[in-house]
Amino acid sequence: MKQFIAALPKVELHLHIEGTLEPELMFALAKRNGISLPYADVAALATAYDFHNLQSFLDLYYQGAAVLQTEQDFFDLTWAYLVRCHEQHVVHTEVFFDPQTHLVRGIDMGTVVGGITAALDKAEQQWGISSCLILCFLRHLSEADALATLEAAIPYLDKIQGVGLDSSEVGNPPSKFVQVFARARALGLKAVAHAGEEGPASYIWEALDQLQVCRVDHGVRSTDDPRLIARLAEEQIPLTVCPLSNTRLKVFDQMADHSILRLLDQDVCVTVNSDDPAYFGGYMQENFEALAKDLKASKEQLRQLALNGVQASWMPSLRKKRLIGEILTLL
Repeated sequence: MKQFIAALPKVELHLHIEGTLEPELMFALAKRNGISLPYADVAALATAYDFHNLQSFLDLYYQGAAVLQTEQDFFDLTWAYLVRCHEQHVVHTEVFFDPQTHLVRGIDMGTVVGGITAALDKAEQQWGISSCLILCFLRHLSEADALATLEAAIPYLDKIQGVGLDSSEVGNPPSKFVQVFARARALGLKAVAHAGEEGPASYIWEALDQLQVCRVDHGVRSTDDPRLIARLAEEQIPLTVCPLSNTRLKVFDQMADHSILRLLDQDVCVTVNSDDPAYFGGYMQENFEALAKDLKASKEQLRQLALNGVQASWMPSLRKKRLIGEILTLL
């Protein structure tokens, strides 16, 4: 099974680039930029990765992002993730980034976008890994702040394919951001949003109907609403599910409780993703392996999850067709 998963062409649609900051790289960048971290060493930092909910993770996530200062830093961060993609046969990735996390520290939008896209371009040239870039708004901040961030990104829209919505979900419904998503659509950007991770199923309805998203990130609370499940299945609205993340953040107590295969059995277009892999114990290979080990997922279920990732992606149709053929013929 491990060999089958390794050979499976994978598409990742829910990946926060700041969440790929491994402890070793965090310390290296802190040293390069003269930043003091509140941890004695890598081992001490690793012990802080014991999260009890989303907010406990986000506190550390934003603290870690402070070491990202220069275009080279953002390149190095992204390149380290893409090396993992190459090793794990991830052939396409749609990467989230959080510009507000950096703009508030005085880091220019061009510095962030330039570093990330330089690495994405190199990976496509060197390994054929294609990619899209998705600008995410931090939902714990105001919509006015999100609108200002979108305006700051306009000079770089040739490098950005979509917008998203992340950060603290509870108390920050998608309906808070209707205007900025309308503005993004007017600029020709696709839209996705985190909904139904810790927030209720009603947030998923809001993301679909008020933000007009084409994919829902996480979406696991959809199981609370049979009518929503029926809509997701009928319209084949993708959910970008993150199994290891969901267990590390206590959305599910253990992997054996996860709903991803139940959703798959109900014809929902669920996909597998790693979310913030440096913090949650695994990249794409490890997420697929966890489903095989703890949920006893079959090869055919894993194959369908991989196919769903291709179908839900923003790749050109010809590339999708070729990848679907590769996945279907894999023994």
